Amino acid sequence: MSQFEVALLLGMASITFAIRYTLFAVGDRVRFSPLIQQALGYVPVAVLTAIIVPAMLMPSGKGLELTLDNAYLVGGIVAVLIAAFSRNLLLTIFGSMLVFFLWRWWLLG
Repeated sequence: MSQFEVALLLGMASITFAIRYTLFAVGDRVRFSPLIQQALGYVPVAVLTAIIVPAMLMPSGKGLELTLDNAYLVGGIVAVLIAAFSRNLLLTIFGSMLVFFLWRWWLLG
């Protein structure tokens, strides 16, 4: 590893540490309005959706694959249906993973 790469890594690490430490250090003194607190509750859902949906709709990264040959799409649809009807996180995870793996096995077999 070159000196430039080491300096780059140390710089990125120090900036990340400074940002996170600042938030932890003053976190008990900062109060958000109820509206902001309510809005922050949606951040995890929004971030996970932004990560999962492109991977589900474009698993190869070459465009939309809205066909039944896309096991990611089938598993995602099953996950949404299980979650909507059962409201059970473990059942949603296990059920959609089971459908995903069985669908891939059926397609490849």
